[in-house]
Amino acid sequence: MGSIALLGFGEGGWGTSIAGGILVTVSLALATLPVGLLIGFFVALGKQAEEPSIRLAANMYTTIFRGLPELLTLFLVYFGAQIGIQKLGAMLGYSGAIEINSFLAGMFAMGAVFSSYASEVFLSAFRAIPRGQYEGGYAIGLSYGQTMWKVILPQLIRVALPGLSNLWMILLKDTALVSAIGLADILRQTGVAARVTKHTFLFYGTACLIYLVLAILSSFVIGAIEKRTKASGVRR
Repeated sequence: MGSIALLGFGEGGWGTSIAGGILVTVSLALATLPVGLLIGFFVALGKQAEEPSIRLAANMYTTIFRGLPELLTLFLVYFGAQIGIQKLGAMLGYSGAIEINSFLAGMFAMGAVFSSYASEVFLSAFRAIPRGQYEGGYAIGLSYGQTMWKVILPQLIRVALPGLSNLWMILLKDTALVSAIGLADILRQTGVAARVTKHTFLFYGTACLIYLVLAILSSFVIGAIEKRTKASGVRR
């Protein structure tokens, strides 16, 4: 019972710290998701562009961020941005120390990796939509933007959702990497507790259970979204 009490919220318990880590992890994943989806969508459009230079840039983007280890990408963003901003500040006459917010660094690093994979999911979804859908939109007087928004995008979401759901699960787990740059997420908080109390298995086992619970809750939410999109597709 003594060791279990370490997970409590009272005096001597680490429950409050771990709960704060859960909030940071979920917040980071939710903040990264729209960034990754938006960039991934436009990268997928770039891969289909008629301009060769745009296609090349989009393909280079996915090759780089899919080829680099996620942790290395995180370090490059976190430390590289600090060096870049420090040099920019020096050019403008500022000589003080500049430190990048670890949450923002994690969000942009994870977003870059997520978007590189999401672009491939979106690209496959685009290719699964018949060309006649575009032609039908143009035939009734819709512009390219209107056709994309009203005709293509609803179908794209339904086709891409299973693949994006898998990427969300990966993103949720990859947020654990931000503990390496000092962000107080689940892994960092349980790691600190394990080192202080010497109850390593208890706290890392707790971290495992928390990630599993988050994954299960995510699967329920994803299932509800899939049912909703399928129902809307049937009504159409």
